[in-house]
Amino acid sequence: MLTTLEIKTPEAPANAAQDTRAALRFVTCGSVDDGKSTLIGRLLVDSKTVLQDQLAGVQRGGQTDLALLTDGLQAEREQGITIDVAYRYFNTAARKFIIADAPGHEQYTRNMVTAASSADAAVVLVDATKLDWQSALPGLLPQTRRHSLLVQLLRVPAIVFAVNKLDAVEDPALAFAHISAALQAFTQDAGIQAHAIVPVSALIGYNVVDANLGWCGYQGPTLLTLLEKLSATPADISQPFSFPVQWVEKFSSSADTTQGRRIFWGRIASGAVQVGQRVSVLPGGKIAIVAEVLDHARSPKAVRAGHSAGIILDRELDVSRGDVLLATEGFGDSPGKRTLTATVAWMDDEPLLPGRLYWALQGHRWVKAKVQRIVHQVNIQTLAQQPATQLDANAIGVVELVLQAPIAALPFAQSRTLGSLVLVDTATHKTSGAALILSAREG
Repeated sequence: MLTTLEIKTPEAPANAAQDTRAALRFVTCGSVDDGKSTLIGRLLVDSKTVLQDQLAGVQRGGQTDLALLTDGLQAEREQGITIDVAYRYFNTAARKFIIADAPGHEQYTRNMVTAASSADAAVVLVDATKLDWQSALPGLLPQTRRHSLLVQLLRVPAIVFAVNKLDAVEDPALAFAHISAALQAFTQDAGIQAHAIVPVSALIGYNVVDANLGWCGYQGPTLLTLLEKLSATPADISQPFSFPVQWVEKFSSSADTTQGRRIFWGRIASGAVQVGQRVSVLPGGKIAIVAEVLDHARSPKAVRAGHSAGIILDRELDVSRGDVLLATEGFGDSPGKRTLTATVAWMDDEPLLPGRLYWALQGHRWVKAKVQRIVHQVNIQTLAQQPATQLDANAIGVVELVLQAPIAALPFAQSRTLGSLVLVDTATHKTSGAALILSAREG
């Protein structure tokens, strides 16, 4: 079990080197008014990345309101809450950071999912003043549990719990010990690999950028030091090659090298591509040989997952935006999958019901998806699997989907890109849910 002073480093895939030099994308999440915006403001101010005129613009009553550095919408400033995801950028001598400040309200959970889907790490804030910290095992807030489960489902590699506002309780050390025990019990039951649990005061600045050793009995690194040492998410280079086509260049300006053939542009989702490689086109299943590979600067070069590329085939095939080029080996005899079992985070006010039809978006490909059945729903409080006839807003459950046409699908545990779908209401065109594939089969 994780102790309050133990720091765990997530294991990277065998093919991925630990990258602590690349910019780290992290999301702050948790319940309403846990201090997420204030924490980010503290990071920006104490790392000396805020200009004096910016600080002057967030003065209220002679004091600096750090939350206003991220709450940019007028409605956010008026209500004192975060509604949309706010992105901020800063750097230290060791690293660059991209921060996503996610809203804590249940009705804006969809915005939090959007921010976490591309994050390398998550900082989950826990407000000590809202919990019965005198209890040996205080109950956590539902949104704290929900956000922790969502970042785990979204395969965010590192999760750090920051216990905030300990300066506002009578016995900070006792409160931190009890809340840490509750977090350890929760993460163990939920199967969440917590990286660390840190006591902080975003308002005062304890253990955010500047260390306050011994406070609450904590002798570990500050939150910023932890973030500086985390690894960026490695690309899915161990998986077979897959390439969702985003744009087809019909009349190339570099026709001398392409011999007039079309160039298919996009970002490689998994694996790598090089000249001479055999690929198939989904849908259709036609086979071709890669005649040339261009990088983002149109230079001939082998390209791997996570990078943009232009691919030229040795023959003309019917390929358009939304189609996928796949390695002929690695996806089995039938790479196209139509029946999916997926974990769904439902974000629409209209419930998900068996028999309903939705648009499913994977990369740039749209297909119709029918909800075959709801396997079960996850109880946010107990983490138990329970029967369900529908999924209401902000519920998490496992459903079976049947697609109108096959897609290239892998379990989300293997590939973030090929393992995720967005479900869109066919009538209102609202984003209704995020689906993370557990398994896929042909029919």
